[in-house]
Amino acid sequence: MTKQDLMDSQLAALEARFRERLRSELADMKALADQLQHTANPGAPVLQDLRDRLHKLAGSAGTFGYTDLGSRCRELEQQAQYELEREHYDHKALDALAIATQHLHMLLQRSTPAAQQPQTLSTAARQTAGGRHIGLLIEEQPLAQQMSKTLTSFGYQISLFRHQQELANASPPLDALIVDTSPRGHNMLLQAPFAERDGQAPPLLVISSQDDFISRLQAVRAGACGFFTKPVDLPSLESRLERSFNNHQGGPFRVLIVDDDTELAARYQLVLGNNGMLVDTASDPNLLLEKMHNFLPDVVLMDISMPDYSGPELAQVIRLNDDWLRVPIVYLSAETNAERQMDALLKAGDDFITKPISDSALLTTVYARAQRARMVSEALARDSLTGLLKHADIKEQVDIEIERARRCQQPMAVAMIDIDHFKSVNDQYGHAFGDNVIRALSNLLRQRLRKVDRLGRYGGEEFVAVLPNCNTTDAWLILEEIREAFNALQFSTDEHTFCCSFSAGISGCEEPEWDCDELLDQADRQLYRAKHAGRNRICSTSRDAADD
Repeated sequence: MTKQDLMDSQLAALEARFRERLRSELADMKALADQLQHTANPGAPVLQDLRDRLHKLAGSAGTFGYTDLGSRCRELEQQAQYELEREHYDHKALDALAIATQHLHMLLQRSTPAAQQPQTLSTAARQTAGGRHIGLLIEEQPLAQQMSKTLTSFGYQISLFRHQQELANASPPLDALIVDTSPRGHNMLLQAPFAERDGQAPPLLVISSQDDFISRLQAVRAGACGFFTKPVDLPSLESRLERSFNNHQGGPFRVLIVDDDTELAARYQLVLGNNGMLVDTASDPNLLLEKMHNFLPDVVLMDISMPDYSGPELAQVIRLNDDWLRVPIVYLSAETNAERQMDALLKAGDDFITKPISDSALLTTVYARAQRARMVSEALARDSLTGLLKHADIKEQVDIEIERARRCQQPMAVAMIDIDHFKSVNDQYGHAFGDNVIRALSNLLRQRLRKVDRLGRYGGEEFVAVLPNCNTTDAWLILEEIREAFNALQFSTDEHTFCCSFSAGISGCEEPEWDCDELLDQADRQLYRAKHAGRNRICSTSRDAADD
């Protein structure tokens, strides 16, 4: 059975369960309608109960394809609400409401749910996968060779092309394309973007000898995510290229659904889960805080009306915890009154989706909110220049990996890395070029180290790398390779080209009682030793000075 067949089967089972629930709900509502019609003074609780049930079906029926039934429930809900807000009941209006409610079951009998094709996110909204194969369409050979050498140092696979026609035969398919539009003819590429890969055009970066508005506008219209003028600052170009790949990284989005309608929540869970998101549900609000602590959602989908609690109340409970202030809360409701929607949003909410909700609207809203929330969280937790963890966060990672190493009885290494003679770079070329050097080293470290490794900007031009399950000897070999690659990078100003180097010190979790500060202090001592020995080298607690 394919994944699509499995989802179709699960949806069919959910819809069958919902139809059975509809029969039961409509029978209960008919009993309430009988009370309205045959009781001299039915009282507000009966009318409120009927209103609440109509509200619930107005939101869920349409989502499961019973559009006419959902629309009729919404109309009757509004009538019930109007009567509740009156000072004195209009018994004729209550009579009409009761009769209309009793006839709802007829809508169910003569209707079948409208077929809904399960929605999926476009390829552009999925996480980029596979290797990173970069195409260079550059006729100027010195520039092409220099760019190829630099990007290869960062770990990319590079292919050179002389003509646009060659792009279609690129193997493996391109993950990104860099085009020099300066030669005549290459501007044509901006009129007809190259072939898509799996329905998604790879990132396009444009190089031009023209630094004007029209050239930039043409690049934007072609879908370019980067524009660089000659002479090209290659580390800056690589930084933009890396950023284009990072838009959908960080693991699947995590969505918590808080809704007492279990069938509806199950449908949302199925649709979102089928599109690569991790979804958990909480039908009991008393479990909400526990779910928040254990699941750590990127987005909370919150039903606005639940027994004993309202969505805005629960949202405000969530907001009492500072750690959850950045988690977007999206209300789900059949409420169409703009004033009530605004009131709910002012009480700790971020967005409002009106039920019934199509699969596509659900996916689009949740994905956009989750992506934005993660970007904000990353921005707050990471250094703005390099995208690496900040000082306090990388120290926390050292503590985490020390505990893991002790628990699993595995080695771990910490490296302290510092750019050599960085002050002279700032003094000679300016702070902007100094920032480029810092970005280049951070990107190189990110490219060459493993996904499980942790990187942080410790301060200024100093970095810390945490390497779990790695002894100091292996760490030295890895960083030595990165040191050589960094030495090969060329940084360009308007008049000069220059290179940089770094020194590093490595320590390992060699003493059982060592904590974070002692491990970092040992790495710092080894870094000082490398600087004292002449810089552009790596020293380690496991290697003698003569070996470095």
